[in-house]
Amino acid sequence: MRIITIVGARPQFIKAAILSRALRGCHEEILIHTGQHFDANMSTVFFDELEISAPKYNLGISGETHGVMTGKMLIAIEEVLVRERPDAVLLYGDTNSTVAGALAAVKLRIPLIHVEAGNRLGTLDNPEEVNRITTDHLSTLLFCASDSAKSFLDREGLGARAYTVGNVMYDAFLYFGKRAAEQKRTPVDYNSMPITMPDRYCYLTCHRAENTSDEALTEIFRAVSSLDYPTIYPVHPRNRERALRIGKSFPKVILIPPVGYLESVRLTGQAERIVTDSGGLQCEAFYAGVPCVTVFHHVVWPETLAGNRNQMAPPVAAEIMKKFTVVPHIDPEYRPFGDGHACQKIVKILNEKLNL
Repeated sequence: MRIITIVGARPQFIKAAILSRALRGCHEEILIHTGQHFDANMSTVFFDELEISAPKYNLGISGETHGVMTGKMLIAIEEVLVRERPDAVLLYGDTNSTVAGALAAVKLRIPLIHVEAGNRLGTLDNPEEVNRITTDHLSTLLFCASDSAKSFLDREGLGARAYTVGNVMYDAFLYFGKRAAEQKRTPVDYNSMPITMPDRYCYLTCHRAENTSDEALTEIFRAVSSLDYPTIYPVHPRNRERALRIGKSFPKVILIPPVGYLESVRLTGQAERIVTDSGGLQCEAFYAGVPCVTVFHHVVWPETLAGNRNQMAPPVAAEIMKKFTVVPHIDPEYRPFGDGHACQKIVKILNEKLNL
């Protein structure tokens, strides 16, 4: 079978890296990179260190409004699909790249596969929610990371084409975690000088618009600065100027350029705690057994909240600091994201359901 996989953002590169290993054992895969994340530290480093095959098509579409970006992607993806005539299109997650690929494929009557289907926040105020719902309702096969995601699809009448397989990001965390431990690297500062790694630290990631205003970022920096140890913060390119400016008042926050996936996994596993607004990192904290505070207004992964292993907070210093006082409980038998073999299950179901 000829499968076209469409990616455009960091989390999708990671998912593609692990699932492509399983797909390419029995199918031909063509990769389209929309260009949504184009910075070298946001894109190229992921392809290099995760040994992802170079995309056959790089559309170079980024940095515009949701509508403009999605529209340009739709036009460009359709041209590729007409040229390549794939048997199926595979999509990950909830980005503009995802919904553009879904619209292009369904209009050409190409079977659509959605990995990480069924996640819901419960509000259309979130643009990714629109992308998720649209893509799920257009898809031929839906692969869910957890039982709760499958239950949302059941309620929306999509259960007959949905399967709970586990989270492919858990597969990736287990596989690449071993490599990360072997390839020890010291993070660098913005002058490309190695930083002195503290024995204990908090790992912070923060990129959402609602968390990167002057007021919100100051509150988050104030909260993590209350800890007895420093905080390491890889700064998203679009937030660099503000973070560097505000960071001058918070010397315990160590600002570094974006890191690759292997370095992020290593920073996660060795951290005392994590503060993030990333859906992926809150899951990785859960896998690693590291206490996490998620600075966001909606629950993305409810499974991670069990035993207070992950806690939700607004971008308010006092609220975040209150979460630091809670001691989490880890139940080693609780494994809501599967057994680390989601990719093999996806390929098996693809072969069966698409009669290939």
